[in-house]
Amino acid sequence: MSSIAPVPSGLTTTLTAMRAAWGWFVALGLVFILLGLVALGHLVASTFATALYVGAMILVGGVVQVIHAFRVRDWGRFTVWLLCGLLYVVAGGLVMAQPLLAAGIITLMIGVACVINGVFRIAAGFGARGEAGWGWIVFSGATTLLLGAVIIAGWPVNGLTILGLLLGVDLVVNGIATLLFGLALRGAKG
Repeated sequence: MSSIAPVPSGLTTTLTAMRAAWGWFVALGLVFILLGLVALGHLVASTFATALYVGAMILVGGVVQVIHAFRVRDWGRFTVWLLCGLLYVVAGGLVMAQPLLAAGIITLMIGVACVINGVFRIAAGFGARGEAGWGWIVFSGATTLLLGAVIIAGWPVNGLTILGLLLGVDLVVNGIATLLFGLALRGAKG
C-alpha cells in the first residue's frame, strides 16, 4: 500500500498550467528586478512615488468608508463611521499634498516600530532560552533593533530615501524569487 496520497486532478491541472507558463514567471521576475534596480537608482523619486501611492490608498479608503457610513446609517454609529472616513480622507489628502514630509514621518514610524519590535523579539528569544534555536530569535531581534536605531539616527534626512530603498529591495527580492520559481517550474517533471 502506498503512503503517498494521489494528487487531486484540479491541482494536477493547475500545476501543469503553471509549468507550461514558466517563461511568464521568469519574465515577471526579470521585470521586478529591473523595476527594483530603477527604484534603487532613484531613491528620492521612488520615495516620492511610494508616499503618493500610500496617500492615494488612504484617500480612497476614506472615501469608501464615508460612502459606507451613509449605506449603514440605520445600523447605528453613523457619526463614528463618518468621522473615521473623513479622517482618512484628510490624512490621505495631506500625504498627497506633502508626500516628502509624509515620507519623513513614515520613516520615523518605521524606525520606532523596528526598535520596539526588536526589543520584543529579544525578550521573546531570551524567554525561550533553553529551547533549540532561541539564539536565532535573539539575533533576529537584535538585527531589527539595530536597523531601527540606524533609521532613527539618520532621520530626518533619510526620510527622503528609506521608502524608495524598501520598495527597491522588495522588488529585487520578489523578482529573484519569482525568476527562480519560474526556472524551477521549467525543470520540474510533470
